[in-house]
Amino acid sequence: MRLVLTSDLHGHLPEVPSCDVLLIAGDICPIENHDMQFQSEWLRYQFIPWLAEVPARLKLFIAGNHDFVFALEPHRVSDLPWPGHYLQDSGLIWEGIEFWGSPWASELPGWPFTASEHELRTCWKRIPDTTQVLLVHGPPHGIGDQVIGSRSGDILQVGSVSLRERLRELPHLRLVVFGHIHEGAGIYQQGAVVLVNAALMDVTYNPVQPLRRFEITPESLLYLRE
Repeated sequence: MRLVLTSDLHGHLPEVPSCDVLLIAGDICPIENHDMQFQSEWLRYQFIPWLAEVPARLKLFIAGNHDFVFALEPHRVSDLPWPGHYLQDSGLIWEGIEFWGSPWASELPGWPFTASEHELRTCWKRIPDTTQVLLVHGPPHGIGDQVIGSRSGDILQVGSVSLRERLRELPHLRLVVFGHIHEGAGIYQQGAVVLVNAALMDVTYNPVQPLRRFEITPESLLYLRE
């Protein structure tokens, strides 16, 4: 099964290579306008037609902290004709692989789908123990989560401690896909689990990061280099 991973589109709709599953880890909507009506209309008239044309047999996506409409006025998007599956603390099993999607990230006051570690622990407990591929917006602590402090200039790790703890409890987990921290884009490994910060945008919001491609089988997970 061929997977293509991306995140943090912020309104940019890239060309996606042919694959079995497309995974988008949130922050889909354009950065310049967080108005509910604007986001819902952009999703209907821009994102959905693009997603419909993506050459993937299965399309899975979650929201991120910039996707206000999913959190604050979900009625605007609940009935849209999605040509894929929107996951919000939910999942599915497809061709023997169990997927789960969660839009949450470490707390940023005033931003949707962000919460304190205490609240996040409850979110992560919903992830089934049988999950093999996890799609989440924010990174776990210490993995693809480094930023430069705007005041101190220090390197800070801003990922979720409770998410990292939960990942260690998932015996069947093989792949974690996230974004949120553009500076942390890349591929990481913790034991047998591959973790991918799949952010498309760099820190200045230029869509320069590659879409990551993997091949997953019941026995293996292989990164497909360009």
